[in-house]
Amino acid sequence: MLEFLIPNNMVCHATEAMLFASIGCAVLAVLITQMKISSIGFTMAHGAFAGAAVGMFFGIEMTIAALIGSFLLACVLGPLSDKSRMPIDTTLGVLFGSMMAVAIFFYAWMQQLGIGSGATSLLFGSVISLYREEIYGLLAIMVIVILFVAVFYKEISAMIFHRKIAEITGIRTKPMMYAVLFMIALMVALTLPIVGGLLLYVWLVAPAAIAYQFCGTLKQMMIASPVIAAAISLCGTFLSFTYNLPVAPFSAMLFAVVFAAAVLVSPRRRVTKEMVGLQG
Repeated sequence: MLEFLIPNNMVCHATEAMLFASIGCAVLAVLITQMKISSIGFTMAHGAFAGAAVGMFFGIEMTIAALIGSFLLACVLGPLSDKSRMPIDTTLGVLFGSMMAVAIFFYAWMQQLGIGSGATSLLFGSVISLYREEIYGLLAIMVIVILFVAVFYKEISAMIFHRKIAEITGIRTKPMMYAVLFMIALMVALTLPIVGGLLLYVWLVAPAAIAYQFCGTLKQMMIASPVIAAAISLCGTFLSFTYNLPVAPFSAMLFAVVFAAAVLVSPRRRVTKEMVGLQG
């Protein structure tokens, strides 16, 4: 799609993948952070990681295995978040640890047996080994996520403000929440081969965290978060190919650097300091 700008096919495919993945993840990042379901986000990410590791061990295509793992976990997390009698963070902590244990176990086992030559991509991703179909899949889910937010923006805003009040006003919050979970599942499964299971959560939180430092409304965050994510990911991809650096880890480091800088210059930080001064 971007061949007219980037003649090198490998660089072009990597750029397209990082662009589509970063925009889709960044929009979901706003939902994840503002709905305060960050624990669900990282649990889902590691569910896809575990599914991909098991699939690679048994010779199943990694993306398909990651989809199965993340969708199964989404099916569990929906009812679990509604019906759990213990704090949801406790349950999610157990699931997160279990998914990570499964992923690391099968990864280590493959290393010990000398199979799964591409197993390292499970950890850190590999943007140079993507098929054209995977890039189209990322484009499709990115468009689905954007359309979902555009169509149900009022309902999403109400749920973020207060879920119980949203239910009282007639909004069907459970189907909305399940839809968000399944979109997260699909996005993390398709993004996993690019950024890896250990780094995936950065794309699901960092863009919204950076945007939050400068935005005062949800609409502003919805615009700023994907713009920030796309800019950082494209910059990371360009510099990585220019200086022969690992794309996903370097891009994740750029997210961390930009977040730290955003916190330092954030208007929110200045307002907080002024409020503390007034109280003193």
